Amino acid sequence: MKATATRRAGKSARTAFPLNPFAAGCAVLLSALAGQAFAQASGSEEQTAVAPNTPTAAATSEVIATPAPAPGVSTVTVTGIRQGIEAAISVKRNSNSIVEAISAEDIGKLPDSSVAESIARLPGVTAQRSRGSGRASEISVRGLSPSFNGTLLNGREMASTGNARNPEFDLFPSELMGGVVIYKTPDASVIGQGLAATIDLKTVQPLDFGKRVIAVNYKKSRLGVRTAEEGDGDRFSLSYIDQFANRTIGVAVGLTSYDETGGEQRKFDAWGGQTSVLPYQGRDVILPMGFTADTETGYHNRDGAFASLQWRPNRNFRSTVDLFYSAGETGYKRSGIEGAVGANTSGLYDPAGVLENVTVQNGIATSGTLTNYKAVVRNHIESADDDLKTVGWKNELKLGEWNTSADITWSKATKLSSRYETSAGLPGNAANLDTISWTGFNGGNFTDIAWRTGLNYADPNVARLTDVNGWSGTADNPLAQAGYLAQPYIEDTLKSIRLNAKRNVEWGPMSAIQFGYNFTDREKARTGDEGRLMIIGGDRFGAVAMPGATPNTAGTSGIPISTWNPLGSLGSVYELAPKVNADILTKMWDVKETVQTAYVMGDLNGELFGLEYRGNVGTQFVHTKQMGGGYNSGNCTGETADTCPVVRTTGEHDYWDVLPSLNLSFDLKNDQVLRMGVAQVLSRPTLDDLRGGIGFGVNTGVTNPFLSGGGGNPMLEPFKAKSFDLSYEKYFGKKGYISAAGFYKKLDTFILRTPSEYDFAPWVTETTPLPTSGSFAGSTIGVLNRPENGDGGTIRGYELAINVPLEMVHPWLDGFGILANHSNTTSKIDLPALGFGNVQTAATTIPLPGLSRKVSNLRLYYEKNGFQIAAAARKRSDFLGQSPDFSDTLQYTFVKGETIVDFQISYEIQKGFAKGMSVFAQANNWNNAPYQEYTDNSDSITRRVEYGRTYQFGANYKF
Repeated sequence: MKATATRRAGKSARTAFPLNPFAAGCAVLLSALAGQAFAQASGSEEQTAVAPNTPTAAATSEVIATPAPAPGVSTVTVTGIRQGIEAAISVKRNSNSIVEAISAEDIGKLPDSSVAESIARLPGVTAQRSRGSGRASEISVRGLSPSFNGTLLNGREMASTGNARNPEFDLFPSELMGGVVIYKTPDASVIGQGLAATIDLKTVQPLDFGKRVIAVNYKKSRLGVRTAEEGDGDRFSLSYIDQFANRTIGVAVGLTSYDETGGEQRKFDAWGGQTSVLPYQGRDVILPMGFTADTETGYHNRDGAFASLQWRPNRNFRSTVDLFYSAGETGYKRSGIEGAVGANTSGLYDPAGVLENVTVQNGIATSGTLTNYKAVVRNHIESADDDLKTVGWKNELKLGEWNTSADITWSKATKLSSRYETSAGLPGNAANLDTISWTGFNGGNFTDIAWRTGLNYADPNVARLTDVNGWSGTADNPLAQAGYLAQPYIEDTLKSIRLNAKRNVEWGPMSAIQFGYNFTDREKARTGDEGRLMIIGGDRFGAVAMPGATPNTAGTSGIPISTWNPLGSLGSVYELAPKVNADILTKMWDVKETVQTAYVMGDLNGELFGLEYRGNVGTQFVHTKQMGGGYNSGNCTGETADTCPVVRTTGEHDYWDVLPSLNLSFDLKNDQVLRMGVAQVLSRPTLDDLRGGIGFGVNTGVTNPFLSGGGGNPMLEPFKAKSFDLSYEKYFGKKGYISAAGFYKKLDTFILRTPSEYDFAPWVTETTPLPTSGSFAGSTIGVLNRPENGDGGTIRGYELAINVPLEMVHPWLDGFGILANHSNTTSKIDLPALGFGNVQTAATTIPLPGLSRKVSNLRLYYEKNGFQIAAAARKRSDFLGQSPDFSDTLQYTFVKGETIVDFQISYEIQKGFAKGMSVFAQANNWNNAPYQEYTDNSDSITRRVEYGRTYQFGANYKF
């Protein structure tokens, strides 16, 4: 093992409704490639674009009839921000479903540096920031968890680098994206749907452009502004789009690369806000349980590329090959201090502390000193190298009245992570102890406490590399652990083939019919090695000085510490002892899944109650077969391969789902539309929830010991719900709109990790430890905490949106515009009671994990005479998120709501030899919104991080 990771629709008889949400904005797609390039054609400020056909182009697009502009081809004048907005409005208005969209102009010219940040400004949509970097990495629609979304690239499913099904959005540089469509109501031709929404990312198609275009973009960044130490970065992109052979061949290539070093972040983690009770002068007092305080720096590198080759030799055939590649490196260096205060750690060398000189108010130790303190000085390195490759090949052929297509996809994602931990403290033996004092504690203000240790841990003679706490082995057989190395590896491969056929019909209100079949095969596995770091040549109390030690401060604690860079220390300072235990085995799993989907859908066009309508009705018939593999660790009695034998286990399950859907859009005249969507929807379990492994042991921390364990569940079925959506939209030509929408989902099944009574007998062998005392002595009955299907629950809410140029209010406001939206979502699921031994849980109702009840966005802009100025803010309320703990296991944590403010200004040269060049400056997270976690009290912050502002300065040139 290595110490660090290695890099790695047809037209109806009544009215033609253009429905393709991607092609509607193709005139402005170049700006996603160049950041802010403006598309032009033939020396004019116009871009030729193909008229759109259908919102599910991947399934239903007709072969484009002409290789050159012809009648029916629309002309769009590209003017920057407003053109991007108008293109997105066109997508929304012309779709049969309830959708939200952004075009390339939205991505490239508004104050966003990533696709995730742009998507987060749509109605009912927000972003979830990465706990480590502060980047927008996941998308929440209608306040629901990101795992409830389906994510597609050009209509195709993709592999992912995490435990979830969907890839994180920071894998997709904005320069390589041409547009995004979010389907809030599904139709039968959309594959990979989600319970909340389906997000379809689009790259450019070269034959949608009228001429050759080359664009270059460069950005210089300052990161972590207003933190202790700033970072910087560089970002470059290049795009090339061209057409050959009388426009029968088209080529598009995009390249992007960035390299960033983040600012210094000072962090404090109050161990979930837990408190302890210790005796002092004859009474019990409350004090903090413990804390971890870190000073962290990080880096982020990514290279991305896409290519598209199109061949359209005649009116009846088109072939398109798309390739997408993204590879990135992320790393963090953490230096800090941690230790238990009011409790003992799980280590062998941490004795109970004794309180001295305590000030008590209302039973709370507001200040005091604790003896027998074991301080652990941390110098950790974490890194992750990810890689995503996706290839798609689509062929479209017109056979008489039928438009047919065949689409094949291959996608592979890998992620190699490394967690290299070193510990330092008082060397020599377990009896070397310190004291710790605190002031300013009121029972809940964990991040405001002032701490002081008795010894100076910035002195390298005090803090030496050693096994501080005795975290490995048992009291009878202690094992040295002066550090730790874990290298989890995830590999995900997805293959699919899709067939589709569509033709126009005149069957009453049905104007077109299409049939299709999709087959997806997916295999995903998580493996990894872990081991103890030991001082070379030393016993379990062996110690050495930190090479090249320098002083620093541990996060926001104010405690001075010694720091060093552990890179290259394996083999020079440490030796590695492989480690195998129940926890490690439980995290190793593999899942295989095949999904077959047959669908039929009809386009509708008619009149009802005197109102013209359009829409679609259809059904998907879905068969799923899944296998989850893992390891039974119930026989583990130690931390070596001999004492923790590997017993592989698998589980299989297959099931059918029938998913009908109906979408209707009524023309209320005067640019008003009323939309309705009714459907059966689902979201599949995360792949790690399907793992077959199980870990369990005897819970001895209760009066009556019993077997307790956790694991995955290969028998899981998806979240399923009946959904109803209603949306009213008023348009002002193609310039703006206002809308109000409501939605309701009745959950038929849900997935939640809950404890339940379980018989472990199928997993028990002759060597499995069982309870030896109490009422459960020798019993295989216990409690298992794993994902389970439940039933009963609801999701409901509403959305309001306005998107208008202010010239509609008064001509003096020409150039100004406003976009604002707000959503409010509530949910509940019913959990049954659990009564077992000492575990008693009453029946209760809880909200869905990941839900932000309120999400709001505001964006103001000005664009005229080459100037573009934009200010934006996005706000979300508190939600229940997930983050990895010290062992890389995802845990739920409450995340406090936040408001993030961004600004941008740019100028494009309008004439002369430099026409087409623009310069810009922008600021992200201007208000330095902190990331904060808490437990059950939102006023009691247990973790707080400030990422600082990000400034970007750059230039674009298109020729």
